[in-house]
Amino acid sequence: MRRHYNIFVHGKVQGVNYRANAQATAHLLNLTGYVKNLPKTGVYIEVEGPEEGVNKFIEWCYTGPKLAIVTEVKAEEAPLVGFQTFEIKR
Repeated sequence: MRRHYNIFVHGKVQGVNYRANAQATAHLLNLTGYVKNLPKTGVYIEVEGPEEGVNKFIEWCYTGPKLAIVTEVKAEEAPLVGFQTFEIKR
């Protein structure tokens, strides 16, 4: 079953290639959606795809790339949007 989650990630997640790594991880898991920086110290992600892949992606969000220091992850299920790709938004 396909799922959609809105994810807020806080901590040292800007300036550490979090968005690029999130995109690469999403591609590996065949997920769609987008990632963007939030004002100050956070990242916002909308991701959708098969439940198993989405769950693995959310697990990845807790660690992120090597230089990230994640202090909080909030994942909320939401209605499917139908994204075709996974993009980095500026």
